[in-house]
Amino acid sequence: MTKKYGLNMLVTTDPEIKNHMHEILKQVEAWLMACKVEKLILAIKSKETMTVLERWQFDIQNTKDHTTVPTQQHQQQQPFYDDKENQVYSFNSRPTTASPSSSSNPPHEKTEKEIQTEIQAILRQITASVTFLPMLDEKCTWTILCQTEKDAEVPATWSDADPHLVHNAEQVRLRSFSTNLHKIDAMVAYRLHDDDV
Repeated sequence: MTKKYGLNMLVTTDPEIKNHMHEILKQVEAWLMACKVEKLILAIKSKETMTVLERWQFDIQNTKDHTTVPTQQHQQQQPFYDDKENQVYSFNSRPTTASPSSSSNPPHEKTEKEIQTEIQAILRQITASVTFLPMLDEKCTWTILCQTEKDAEVPATWSDADPHLVHNAEQVRLRSFSTNLHKIDAMVAYRLHDDDV
């Protein structure tokens, strides 16, 4: 257990998982700082059937020195990447539009304390999600996916992947938070049991 953002958090002690996560997050950080990330996704899957059971999605908008209005070509090809899969998928996203007042009213520069308070709030919400998420009563595995801009440089350790959508999904939108570089909107999709339909 460790303390982050004023909260006690469980962390893995498995060296293999720690090294794997370090390599993933190192690349994600590089993409984030270059304003190349559009979505970050954690997919939790059944180890036996590889069915996606939960899908945590974080939509990332760049708010500083970067346009949020994609070109038509950009809208048509935005590949998902992960570090394991070897399937090709192009995602047709909805076009985003810039706020008419975005150029005349620059965003408020947040303090580190303000940012940490917002992150703390969404972490509390994620922790509390056990109250509505179905129990995962089988062995599971996970995949981290990153939807990048078309011109992002992709290392050989990452490859194209399908978006790992949840079949028969229920969706819950979570809190948003923002830093001085990004605005993040979060949601979780989870698979309903057959008897819940």
